[in-house]
Amino acid sequence: MDPQPLSAAPRNRLRVRVEGVVQGVGFRPFVHGLASAGGLSGLVGNDTTGVFIEVEGAPGELERFLAALEGDAPPLAVIDRVETEVIDRTGGVGFTIVESEPGGERQTLISPDTATCDDCLAELLDSGDRRFRHPFINCTNCGPRFTIIRDVPYDRPLTTMSGFAMCADCRREYEDPVDRRFHAQPICCPACGPSLRLIDRDGAAIAGDPVSTAVQLLAAGGVLAVKGVGGYHLAALASQEPAVTALRSRKHREDKPFAVMVADLDGARALGTIGTAEAHALTSPRRPIVLLQRAAGAPVAAAVAPGNRSLGVMLPYSPLHHLLARDLRAPFVLTSGNVSDEPIAYRDEEALIRLRGIADAFLTHDRPIHMRTDDSVIRVMGGRETPLRRSRGFVPQPVTVARAFPRPVLGCGAELKSTFCVGKGRRAFVSHHIGDLENYETLQSYTEGIEHFMRVFDIHPEVVAHDLHPEYLSTKFALDLDGVDRVGIQHHHAHIASCLADNGEVGPAIGVAFDGLGYGTDGSMWGGEILVADLTSFRRAGHLAPVAMPGGVMAIREPWRMAAAYLVAAFGDDPPAGLAVMRDHDDRWETVSALARTGTASPITTSAGRLFDAVASLIGVRDQINYEGQAAVELEQLADLAETSAYPVEIEEGEPFQIATAGLVRAVVADVRAGVGAPVIAARFHNGLADAAVAACRRVRAATGLEVVALSGGVFQNVLLTERVRAGLQGGGFRVLTHSRVPSNDGGISLGQAAVAGGRDAAGLV
Repeated sequence: MDPQPLSAAPRNRLRVRVEGVVQGVGFRPFVHGLASAGGLSGLVGNDTTGVFIEVEGAPGELERFLAALEGDAPPLAVIDRVETEVIDRTGGVGFTIVESEPGGERQTLISPDTATCDDCLAELLDSGDRRFRHPFINCTNCGPRFTIIRDVPYDRPLTTMSGFAMCADCRREYEDPVDRRFHAQPICCPACGPSLRLIDRDGAAIAGDPVSTAVQLLAAGGVLAVKGVGGYHLAALASQEPAVTALRSRKHREDKPFAVMVADLDGARALGTIGTAEAHALTSPRRPIVLLQRAAGAPVAAAVAPGNRSLGVMLPYSPLHHLLARDLRAPFVLTSGNVSDEPIAYRDEEALIRLRGIADAFLTHDRPIHMRTDDSVIRVMGGRETPLRRSRGFVPQPVTVARAFPRPVLGCGAELKSTFCVGKGRRAFVSHHIGDLENYETLQSYTEGIEHFMRVFDIHPEVVAHDLHPEYLSTKFALDLDGVDRVGIQHHHAHIASCLADNGEVGPAIGVAFDGLGYGTDGSMWGGEILVADLTSFRRAGHLAPVAMPGGVMAIREPWRMAAAYLVAAFGDDPPAGLAVMRDHDDRWETVSALARTGTASPITTSAGRLFDAVASLIGVRDQINYEGQAAVELEQLADLAETSAYPVEIEEGEPFQIATAGLVRAVVADVRAGVGAPVIAARFHNGLADAAVAACRRVRAATGLEVVALSGGVFQNVLLTERVRAGLQGGGFRVLTHSRVPSNDGGISLGQAAVAGGRDAAGLV
């Protein structure tokens, strides 16, 4: 609401309420300092909705106070709303910080974990400072937040620091209004804070300084488990091929790239090309992993990112990481502490059991982690940051949606790259990255996360949205809930709704949803969809031509099967001779082709991801994958960025219309047989598919008049395809929406589900 006018009296008193990310970010100390500097009296405190203030003084000073409250707020604060009202004067003297008020409905926001600030880093490296090399240094502008909070309001007793009593020196800083650690909840020092230790696989202490000894182990080629902010990581020296190979073997992660940590921006520049947007992301308080174009001669082993011309790079975000990076003075792999397909380990006893077969030693500490959180991953597209995995540093900041949810809602997400989303009012809280819901451990992490978000944000869902796929564990979770209204949301509608919500829009819009697989309303597997959609409903306007998936799930794991299916679709019973993929799989080729022809054990799909798989196999990129989307990733990496020609793709009449792919496949095969290089073929394929998407959108615009296009789905993590589609659409006069706050992959599905559930609820359709 607008501030009430101040009277002409010599003094006025205001009650001020501030909502947003205003707890755990030094907001109360900031208010205390601001009021004291202006000679104002009153009080400030936390409650379950944010920060409450009473401030008294001359009208001019009060006006300056209100202006500075928003204009000069602490760097980590995010102010959503400021409400003021004039109240009776008390004539009090001085300004105080009062005890938090725990009662009432919880509406306060929680800050994400933030990287070590420059002031704390200077102290960490200052041999004369009492916190010299203290691995847990923090202040009101940095340090752990989301991962240590058990409940709100954000006060030390409700965090995992509750077990560490402040020493006299820390208590003096905590209570000193002019100190930058004034009311910093995780404040500590070597005398009173958590302690670091290095242990072996059996839990026995290893002698010596923990950091120095750990660095020696890494330098000697060892694998180290490191307890970070949101869980355990596994580290190895990035330049040592045997160490990285050993880590891959023990972790059962055959090809998927590892992230690399370096000490500073100069170290990152030695690994990859860094533009303004990449530099901003790398050095931001969020400190995500940033995908960089690999630099020639980058000092990393081939096993770090095999077959990939990009590298995932991050800078230190905790004091412990800074110490390791500076002492080691070399890039080191820092990857999630888990065996492939399991959630990241975050409890000490659990980590020792799960990681003992991988790590040679454990660099650990006794500050508990309450909520496990993986590192975030971003990629710069079109000059702006685009999340591929949204987690530490971003969560739990909400996405503000265009229309308020009539009732509290839960979006249960998908199966892969799982997240959930709870929504209330105009805020949608998308969870941290959970992982693939394919085992008990991940499902347990998923359910624990939902319970935590419901508690700290005081959201009790009355409407629950889920995917249509009956075998998704997230769907089964939704169907097991009692006392709620359940809403099934088609997978690709949720993708487009996610993009709309990400951009603060409600639609209708033309939606291009390209991904791997999603359960369609007709029971087949969709994945190359042209929709007309808003936050209530959708219509399938067009799609990629359907094709068989010989062997079902096996066709995902073995892309050569999709090559066989597409050759059957393009050439019938007379495929061209001499293709390497046919020779390489001669023993099973006819059997698999027969499955595609007859439809036996071969579900039908329109998936764009499976089309990428087929082309990757046809040109010799990959016949078998070791992680989801691998063939498509490597096909993009291979493409010649200078190639501008495109394979022709036709659109066939119908309701819905079909984007014919047979001609594209025939063109690929013709170039393969003519000896055209794989990079050129890969580029022509990307360009042809981009042209087809643009042509499909033009067709829908002609029929509907819509000029807004939303691009979503995992395939739009592909920079080459996304930029070609975006350029073609913008050149044709369309307004293009892409993702910037949640991923385009299935990690953004839960937001779309929640948005559609809210839209249908508002329309009385739930």
